[in-house]
Amino acid sequence: MDAIVRPATEADVPAILEIYNEAILHSTATFDIEPQTLDERLRWFSETKPPHCVIVAEDGGEMVGWGCLRGFRPKVAYRFTAENSVYVHKDQRGRGVGALLLAELIERAKEGGFHSLMAGVTEGNPVSEALHKRFGFVEAGRDREVGYKFERWLDVVWMQLMLPPGE
Repeated sequence: MDAIVRPATEADVPAILEIYNEAILHSTATFDIEPQTLDERLRWFSETKPPHCVIVAEDGGEMVGWGCLRGFRPKVAYRFTAENSVYVHKDQRGRGVGALLLAELIERAKEGGFHSLMAGVTEGNPVSEALHKRFGFVEAGRDREVGYKFERWLDVVWMQLMLPPGE
């Protein structure tokens, strides 16, 4: 695969939306239940300001995945912790796109001065857990049965990566 990872632009939002809506409808990777509109995703994109970011991976001019760093919690004391999300196009899974995106998000988190990086992984998503473990994330906790999707209760496993100071 010859994918490149780059900062997302507003022009990327429709493809980001397509990938995200597929995840909403067919996976537990997100607890959103209804597909989002383009206006909702454009608002989300415009609200993502540095040191947070949205990135995309493209291969042959086609978007194959996207990722983002967002605030972990709104209170000021959490400002040195970010939460990462990675979504890969359904036809591109298993090709290393997620690893490319997560590696870039970790670098951007370091550059952004973050101390801690969090990932909320829904139970039953071993691919995401394995990806995060590969990059040094460890389980930091579990929220039991906090989501209800596809007629079942779901846990969220919190995975955390401590970032080295001054990098």
